[in-house]
Amino acid sequence: MDDLETRELRYFLAVAEELHFGRAAGRLGIAQPPLSRAIRRLEQRLGVQLLDRDRRGVALTDAGRVLLREAGAALDAIAAAARRTRHAGNPKRPLVLVTKAGASHELLRRLLDALASEPGAPPVEVLLCEVGEQAGLLRDGHADVALMHRPFDDLAGFDTEDLCVEGQVAILPAGHPLATRERLTLADVRDVPDLPIARWPRLDGSYPDGPGPEVRTQSQLAQLVALGRTLLVIPASSRAWQWPEHVAVPVVDAPEVTTVIAWPPGSRSLAVASLVRSAAELRDTGQPPPVGPVPPDRAQ
Repeated sequence: MDDLETRELRYFLAVAEELHFGRAAGRLGIAQPPLSRAIRRLEQRLGVQLLDRDRRGVALTDAGRVLLREAGAALDAIAAAARRTRHAGNPKRPLVLVTKAGASHELLRRLLDALASEPGAPPVEVLLCEVGEQAGLLRDGHADVALMHRPFDDLAGFDTEDLCVEGQVAILPAGHPLATRERLTLADVRDVPDLPIARWPRLDGSYPDGPGPEVRTQSQLAQLVALGRTLLVIPASSRAWQWPEHVAVPVVDAPEVTTVIAWPPGSRSLAVASLVRSAAELRDTGQPPPVGPVPPDRAQ
């Protein structure tokens, strides 16, 4: 019988992540013996060994590593289904729109203004997140719709509508020699000895190799740029968080970035449909913010 209970998956996930039955039992708030028996029964029902146990400790087998990956995804999907079900039963709940803090600011402002002017438009709660977090918040049901950016964000599995395309700029310390230039190329900003490019985590949480500082938040990045420790290349519309100590210079050969609105596939939410329709109307009427080079008299 291949049916798995959520309780079994939670038990296994705790042991697989802790690699210690005692710590896993404490995390779950149960005694160790029933936890050990539950894992044994799970292995018997599946007909595979999930864990190697010896005096040195606990280790995952190949089968255990597969279940670790699948169990986490399954529990996340169940939690998201429960969250969306509760949301569907509460028609007065605001629609949650998630976007990276500082990104697509003018487009977001115009979208919210357009919705506010429509009779009967759903109330919208804006959830600001850090780089790359929109997909997880959309998948787990904490958000209903997201503003995301191709090719940087994880759009796999979502329905999307393209909204606008823009160039990128380098954000530099105001006192750096490159900040006096009217335009730059990617070659100009790569491997600058005294100003390495900041490194963001990949989707798996690891960082790419390089001399630049590892950053996780916009505030970390903004301060490091202001201190003359790093630079970054970002979509032109993300300059909303630019500090007075920063200068934005167009990077003329950087890949273009497409802002999209994304939502879970097959959504039947009328509120989501209304928001997507309003965003598409802004695009079709030419209302999204202008894109392209930052003017020479760029603000500092």
